[in-house]
Amino acid sequence: MSEAGKSKALAGKGIVVTRPARQSAQLAEAICAAGGHAILFPAIEIADIDDTRPLLALIDRLDDFDRAIFISPNAVYKAMTLIKARRALPPQLAFAAVGQATVRELANFGVAAATAPARFDSEALLALPEMQDVAGKRLIIFRGVGGRELLGETLTTRGAAVEYAECYRRVLPRADPAPLLKAWERNEVHAVVVTSSEGLRNLHELVGAPGRPWLQKTPLFVPHPRIAAAARELNLDAVVETAQGDDGLMQGLQQWFAAHA
Repeated sequence: MSEAGKSKALAGKGIVVTRPARQSAQLAEAICAAGGHAILFPAIEIADIDDTRPLLALIDRLDDFDRAIFISPNAVYKAMTLIKARRALPPQLAFAAVGQATVRELANFGVAAATAPARFDSEALLALPEMQDVAGKRLIIFRGVGGRELLGETLTTRGAAVEYAECYRRVLPRADPAPLLKAWERNEVHAVVVTSSEGLRNLHELVGAPGRPWLQKTPLFVPHPRIAAAARELNLDAVVETAQGDDGLMQGLQQWFAAHA
C-alpha cells in the first residue's frame, strides 16, 4: 500500500481504544492521523496499591540488586516516581524492560540503557542472552499486583534470586458504557483495539448484555496470540491478530480496512 493509501485507510472509521488512560494518547493520535476517529474507552484503570510500605522497603534496598526488571510502562511510572522522590538510583543497577513502550517510559525517567526484546511479553525477555546466565544474580521485578509468574519462576530456575515489587493495581473502571453503545447503534464503531487479556475481559463485562452482540460482530484487533485466545473463549470470533506495538496495530488496522473497503 502506498503512503497516500495508508493515510486514508481509516477515513471515517471509529476505532475503540481500550488501553488505560495514560497509555492511549499515542495510538489515538496515530488513528486520527490516518483519518480515523479514536473512541477512548479505557477498560483497565491503574490504581495505587493499598499499602506502599513493602514497596518502599524494597526501594530502600535497591543497592542489594544487580538488575531491575520492569513489566510495563505502568510499572515504570509508578515505581520510578516513588524512587526518584526517595533516593538516587544505584550506579551498578542494570535495567531490563518488557517491550519498547516500557523502554520509552524508562527514558522519560532518565534511564537510557535498558535490555528489552522487540516483543512485549515475558517469553521474549527470557529469550534474550542477558537473561540466560543469571545464576547468583539478584533481580527485582517491578510489576502490578497479581502479575504472571512465568518470568520470576523461570529466572529462579536459572539460579537467580528474585524479589517482586508490586507497585500498582489493575482494576475495573467505573465507566458508563452508554455513550459507546449509542455510538455502536449509530454505526460509528468500526473496530475495537484491545491490548491485554484482562482489558478484554473487563470490556466484555463493562458493555454487558446490551453491548455483547455489537462486540461480537465488530472486528477486534489484538497484538498477541494470548489475547486472541481469550477473545475466542468469550465467543468473539471477529479477531484480527496484528504485529505488536502501536506500529503493528496501525499496520493491521490499515491493511484490514483497505482490504475491506
